[in-house]
Amino acid sequence: MATLSCDPSDLVPLLGSTATANSTAVAEFLCSRFTTIANSFSSTTYAIDNTYLLFSAYLVFAMQLGFAMLCAGSVRAKNTMNIMLTNVLDAAAGGLSYYLFGFAFAFGAPSNSFIGRHLFGLSNFPNPSTDYSFFLYQWAFAIAAAGITSGSIAERTQFVAYLIYSSILTGFVYPIVSHWFWSADGWASPTRSNNLLFNSGAIDFAGSGVVHMVGGIAGLWGAVIEGPRIGRFDRSGRSVALRGHSASLVVLGTFLLWFGWYGFNPGSFLTISKSYNDGRTYYGQWSAIGRTGVTTTLAGCTAALTTLFTKRLLVGHWNVIDVCNGLLGGFAAITSGCAVVEPWAAVICGFIASWVLTGFNMLAEKVKYDDPLEAAQLHGGCGAWGLIFTGLFARKEYVAEVYQAGRPYGLLMGGGGRLLAAQLVEIMAIIGWVSVTMGALFYGLKKVKLLRISREDEMAGMDLTRHGGFAYVYNDEEDLSGKPSGFMMGRIEPANETPPQEHSPSGMAAV
Repeated sequence: MATLSCDPSDLVPLLGSTATANSTAVAEFLCSRFTTIANSFSSTTYAIDNTYLLFSAYLVFAMQLGFAMLCAGSVRAKNTMNIMLTNVLDAAAGGLSYYLFGFAFAFGAPSNSFIGRHLFGLSNFPNPSTDYSFFLYQWAFAIAAAGITSGSIAERTQFVAYLIYSSILTGFVYPIVSHWFWSADGWASPTRSNNLLFNSGAIDFAGSGVVHMVGGIAGLWGAVIEGPRIGRFDRSGRSVALRGHSASLVVLGTFLLWFGWYGFNPGSFLTISKSYNDGRTYYGQWSAIGRTGVTTTLAGCTAALTTLFTKRLLVGHWNVIDVCNGLLGGFAAITSGCAVVEPWAAVICGFIASWVLTGFNMLAEKVKYDDPLEAAQLHGGCGAWGLIFTGLFARKEYVAEVYQAGRPYGLLMGGGGRLLAAQLVEIMAIIGWVSVTMGALFYGLKKVKLLRISREDEMAGMDLTRHGGFAYVYNDEEDLSGKPSGFMMGRIEPANETPPQEHSPSGMAAV
């Protein structure tokens, strides 16, 4: 919004020269009224932008419910309470750690190019550059990264390990990465005032790398160090499907995540009232926000349909779980470039994201890697593709609107290779940083025997052994109070028995 100002000396000549004193008084009065109106407009603008950001924060936080439903449906019934509790604690532990340390490490300006140094515990807050709504929005992003990791290590991880990794990821590991690429002081940030990486900076608008790759790579190391779940691969090394217990919860969680993504991607503009002053009064940041919603939608839809037909050709049936994962893979990929690409390019992004996810899933089976939610493949693999995609398809005009005119743009759009080079540097930096920090953390937890549960607990299920009972109770306890305990347990699916295997058309056994 343009700055409005009034100077009495500019009005006096217009009011006549016969009564200079009166003219000056009138000019000062008019300017005071004008200043009041200008301040009112400025306050209204702040209110609109903060309301928009708060609404976006609420949408992103609602994604935690989506993660919880998705995770619950993707694990076996005997571990439902455990995975639901870890999702709650991702938000709770992440809230305190991000408040105390994380936000300061990410956005505590002025700072150096590696880490923030101010605003610990939201000291000196709010200030002219940031408000509480921004903290809330960034916290919702931080706990999303932790939620991704929890899916990779589900069904076999000690509860205390979740608390430790979630606090460290949201309070230290993730904030450092977000400082690098989102803070104005970060070494690879496209919003730096000078010394830009390759004169461009890495464009990761809503976090294909910062959020999805960080969560995915952290989950990758956790799952690798823990090893696969018992029964995931048979003695001959063949893959055995340990299917989740509820496709309904998976679909519900997917739709909730889809809904929340409209706060994740369009909300990353942070403001809505900005005008681009290009002569079109109907066009401004509000239009770019709408376009971002469209590109997000198209990428996810394309990935879902591509996965549907790909899996039909590969395994011979239509699988709703695979379609949901494909949809989310498309969303994870478009998150980087959603604001700077055309809608037609988003279709390409989603199409290739589906194949990236399928390829990484096939590779995971080859190397006997077990990830119950395909989180590393989906968020890590598709997130990396999203960064590359942005370096190829970012449009010149949109980069100028969102960042600054004259910046490098997509290689295939005629912008040269500098942006793509910055995107590749981001991929390597995230892989290196998260591997060193979270890999070391998970390895240390394993060494002190705080990472994986016992074989007996894993076979029985953590709901029974660690959380006091199963998530699903099919009969009132009062009705069964006179029955033998064995009868009561018999009415609930036995958690320590191995159900018969069914061979799917692909030759894989289902448990």
